[in-house]
Amino acid sequence: MTKWVTIKKFCADTGYTDLAVRAKLSQGVWTENVIWRKAPDGRVMINTENFDKWVEGTLPEQPWNP
Repeated sequence: MTKWVTIKKFCADTGYTDLAVRAKLSQGVWTENVIWRKAPDGRVMINTENFDKWVEGTLPEQPWNP
């Protein structure tokens, strides 16, 4: 898998729905600039390497950003 993928590609690869992904982003379950970020063109991109770490429970705790 590529390190950064679109939500559409991420959903196809993992089985998560678009709605589930967007809920995790809006609820702060996945930290911006760690698991996801906006590309220069405004598209949301998911970091698959850090997603894997999150699933495995090996992603270090991130400081909370208000």
